[in-house]
Amino acid sequence: MKTSNALLFILVLVYINASTEWPTHTVCKEDNLEIHYKSCDPEQDFAFSIDHCSDIATHTFDVRAAMVLRHSIEELYVKLDMIINGKTVLTYTETLCGPGHSKLIFCGKKKGEHLYYEGPVTLGIKEIPQGDYTLSAKLTNQDHVTVACADFTVKNYLDY
Repeated sequence: MKTSNALLFILVLVYINASTEWPTHTVCKEDNLEIHYKSCDPEQDFAFSIDHCSDIATHTFDVRAAMVLRHSIEELYVKLDMIINGKTVLTYTETLCGPGHSKLIFCGKKKGEHLYYEGPVTLGIKEIPQGDYTLSAKLTNQDHVTVACADFTVKNYLDY
């Protein structure tokens, strides 16, 4: 019996290691707005959720995000690309953590620590662009190493 349990455990580990990409997660799905994401970091997935899609249109909405850090965050940079039909149409970059730029509560977290955030987020935009597109988000640290990476698929048919 113990041998069969050990064999099953080994098969599960081999299957997990043979997987080449993370699953697609649904952030929210309502009548006119769908948001899904998939981690583009081959070594780590993460958890991210929003209570209601419709809250995004209010400009400030509550999110939950969690992961275990594989790299320390002394400095943290975000790069967002909006991709339509395979072409990058908009790029946005910002320093989130760094000397004089500690905008987030998890600035200074060390490798192996749990990162968990639950609370409000303000996008700073008046409306979410309509249509089907991808938002590629990449967070890198002071060593230019990926801390987190995801591709968000947005399908927005809201009429503002």
